Amino acid sequence: MSRLEQGLARMRAAFSASLDKILTGRGSPDLGDLEESLILADVGPETARKLIERLKHIPSRGESARDSLATALVDMLEGEPPAPGLRLSGTPSVLVLVGVNGTGKTTTLAKLAARLGKEGKTSVLAAADTFRPAAIDQLQVLADRVGARVVAHRPGSDPAAVAFDAVQAALKKGNDLVLVDTAGRLHTRAGLMDELGKICRVIGKALPGAPHEVLLVLDATTGQNAIEQARVFKEAVGVTGVILTKLDGTAKGGIVVSVRWRMGLPIRFVGVGEGMDDLLLFDSREFVQALLGPGR
Repeated sequence: MSRLEQGLARMRAAFSASLDKILTGRGSPDLGDLEESLILADVGPETARKLIERLKHIPSRGESARDSLATALVDMLEGEPPAPGLRLSGTPSVLVLVGVNGTGKTTTLAKLAARLGKEGKTSVLAAADTFRPAAIDQLQVLADRVGARVVAHRPGSDPAAVAFDAVQAALKKGNDLVLVDTAGRLHTRAGLMDELGKICRVIGKALPGAPHEVLLVLDATTGQNAIEQARVFKEAVGVTGVILTKLDGTAKGGIVVSVRWRMGLPIRFVGVGEGMDDLLLFDSREFVQALLGPGR
């Protein structure tokens, strides 16, 4: 919890300051001001309106108003049904990380391997970002740090073939997980999106039922553009969950709420720093508590 609070310090400082002005004092809170504050925090107009609808009957300011807002936020973040953690249902379980350029997929992959390694799970990392030779080298360096094995081909090779071989290697050695790194791609490039579909289909041929998770890595500093990214990737490759990175670098982390509610995608993890231990399992109640801070 303290880790999360530290990571959300910038966001909490900005958001709580405006909330205190709205929720303290006498009489009913000004919901118009509250809606504006939510939009400025990158919750998004549509999601903010939905929250305000749930808060129309707040009787007074003070702790009861803050508690009502916290409850509404948790309800929207948990969704139906709540989906904490990962779906690890195979042996190995195959997780594919996708997203646009610059979201931190490769580093997040290593953090995920490190986290799951502490739970006693062994990982094979598939270097399926074959377009950038540096990405393969980066993944190998990170894999050495977290004690994972890498399957890689030459730069320019077929990414689907790399993923296939990684699954085969994990099956042979009895590894628990295959984590597939993919090249960053603009969600507006249909050809590159089709390639992601091919990677997932080939993985399914190597291991029926896989991939078990397709995780979209979103940069929290992107703002509402993340919603369009989520929509396109979800349609193209059936994204099953989201990892939000760089939450520590923004004062506008309301995109967490918007992605969950508008896209119906569970938030699996949040990144709150550059260290290997800074990938935190998302818990809606802890997130809201860290965001709103203690009541005044």
